[in-house]
Amino acid sequence: MPDALRRFVAETWVFRRQEELEAGLRFARLAGALEQLATPETLVELARRAAEDERRHAGMCELMARTYGQAVMPPVPLVARETAPQALGFRERVLYEVVAACCISETESTAGLTSVLAVDGPPRVRAVLRDILRDEVAHSRLGWAYLAHAAQSGSVAFLSPYLPAMLEESVSPRLFARGLSDAEGAMLLAHGVLPHARKLEVFIQALHDVVFPGLERCGVDTTPGRQWVEHCRRSGA
Repeated sequence: MPDALRRFVAETWVFRRQEELEAGLRFARLAGALEQLATPETLVELARRAAEDERRHAGMCELMARTYGQAVMPPVPLVARETAPQALGFRERVLYEVVAACCISETESTAGLTSVLAVDGPPRVRAVLRDILRDEVAHSRLGWAYLAHAAQSGSVAFLSPYLPAMLEESVSPRLFARGLSDAEGAMLLAHGVLPHARKLEVFIQALHDVVFPGLERCGVDTTPGRQWVEHCRRSGA
């Protein structure tokens, strides 16, 4: 593998490590919040388990990053900032974060990992990806289950205008920009990294096939989210 490509793969695994560490902190905080709201214990336990899963994923991602030559890791984050607007009430902020973290981010992660695993690659890489994918599916289901639970108790339509902010939070910088990656191709996929063009395709398809329909079934108007996607596609933001 060319050195430049190896560095790119290593940096991707480092980025994943940081994301997993932050997700672990977020799920731990959300588990406590869900418990405060007297959420069904099965969902609280799923959130606790998700926090443990993400910490384990971070360790696997660090190991993969070092395998590809990354010697120094960024500092371990100590806090996962709350992304929900403070103007919302506590219950609404918790729902906002669960939807953003699970229904959107974890669903997108599931779609991306599934796409990567469709291509043959080193057994070690595939084993790590399969392990992470199995858990991400469960984390996504947690979000949809909690959203359905909340929708049974009252309207969740307030989420609609916040969809662009949630989507913005879920994407990597410049996802919609054109021609950023020189390191495209089958070799990237084999080592667990989606080439830029394929990543964008998977992101949009998961929104239209899974995320938006799921939100609409619970009473959330997805027009602002769909408009955000189209704006980003046109502008290459």
